[in-house]
Amino acid sequence: MEERRCKFWLPKKNRFCANLPLHDSLFCGNHNPRSNGQWIPCPLDPSHSVLKENLDWHVKRCPLLKQVQSLTLQPFYQKGINAGRDNDDEEEEEEKVEDLVAINKPGSESLDNISSEMKRRAVYGMSAPDFCKLIEKIEAVHGLICKDIRDSYKMPEACNVWMKREIDRKLPFQEKHVMQQASILGNLEEFGVLKNAIGRAQCDCEEASEDEKNGVSAVVEFGAGRGYLTQMLADCYGIKRVFLVERKSYKLKADRSLRQKESLILERLRIDIEDLNLNAVESLRGSPYLAIGKHLCGPATDLTLRCCLAEHFSQNSVKHCSANRNLRGLAIATCCHHLCQWKHYTSKKYLSHLGITKEEFHAITWFTSWAVDADHGSDLPEVPDVKLHLESIENKECGGDASGVEDIVRNMKAVERAVLGFMCKQIIDMGRLMWVKECGLETEFVKYVPSSISPENHLLIARHTNQF
Repeated sequence: MEERRCKFWLPKKNRFCANLPLHDSLFCGNHNPRSNGQWIPCPLDPSHSVLKENLDWHVKRCPLLKQVQSLTLQPFYQKGINAGRDNDDEEEEEEKVEDLVAINKPGSESLDNISSEMKRRAVYGMSAPDFCKLIEKIEAVHGLICKDIRDSYKMPEACNVWMKREIDRKLPFQEKHVMQQASILGNLEEFGVLKNAIGRAQCDCEEASEDEKNGVSAVVEFGAGRGYLTQMLADCYGIKRVFLVERKSYKLKADRSLRQKESLILERLRIDIEDLNLNAVESLRGSPYLAIGKHLCGPATDLTLRCCLAEHFSQNSVKHCSANRNLRGLAIATCCHHLCQWKHYTSKKYLSHLGITKEEFHAITWFTSWAVDADHGSDLPEVPDVKLHLESIENKECGGDASGVEDIVRNMKAVERAVLGFMCKQIIDMGRLMWVKECGLETEFVKYVPSSISPENHLLIARHTNQF
């Protein structure tokens, strides 16, 4: 008797699917053709979808139901507190907190967000002259605000225990990630936020408080993932209180190793940064802390900045921002700018003053995806040389020879697209830096590793001017 198997053909494996078919079907559950009914994302977890007609039944039985209900009861949960608004000048609208919300939703999947496909269609729908004017505007804005981005690749002595692999052999070691983590901490040390062992020894007296010895007593890592940036921070700088903020669940986390450290307190907050009221985390209240994040994708950077730097309205309805009094410093390595959204972006007013509209911002975010398309070896030119590479677009394409923007883009060299993409990334990040500066912090924006280690190599660091 022939063995019953799913009849879905897998061309890469050159065989049929090995799963058992559903009752009265030739296919398994993964490959069974979908019903013609309307499929919608699950309101608890948009990573899967259900038939609209089955939504009420599914919501009561979704595996994430208990987790969502537990989260909504937490004092630090406040739906959309860090989300921002589409128009910063509008008065803040009160939002009704739903009983059931998605805690694992990506920051770029809300209903009013603009997808990459929508951005692409908008760019290709532009006229050639308008497209070229936008490139000219990008060049002008970049030349105006992106002048002081320096290389700052640091390997601090405090991190030698990791660099020399003098660590727990069970901990994963990937050199490129260790080098990035070490440079982030090295830049924080150089910027005066962290103190190395020598600096702590100089403060090691009975009269000195724990904060004076260590600079900060706690760290909050946003988008922590497995938490190995915090692991290095705890190993090398003696941080004793750790808060890991991450909406997803990961295997092979650093939590087990961190919990083995004597006197270290670890708390993992499984929540979307968009919904986190950090001031309501009871165990962090009153403690000086450092906020860090490595490769905070797209809008997660903006959500983190709002989480740490509170926005409020004055009596004349003018919006201001200010740093949490316990925030000692922050370091955020940005990435995935193509996912950024106007609603979440912190510095809308600043870019508007530079003449960049909401629609142009969406185009700029779409251009950023080009930055990681090319080879990032030694042949990639520096961004300031962009005019040498893009002038051909203005001379050859914008004169009317090309039939449209899609042809212009197709005729651009990969290096031209990459350089333009990096320019757009830096414009977005420099806008964020200006917003942080307006909140009263001393700021700097640096390239913390060479592009050969990671093309996503920009770091935003900040601290209180009167910190020490």
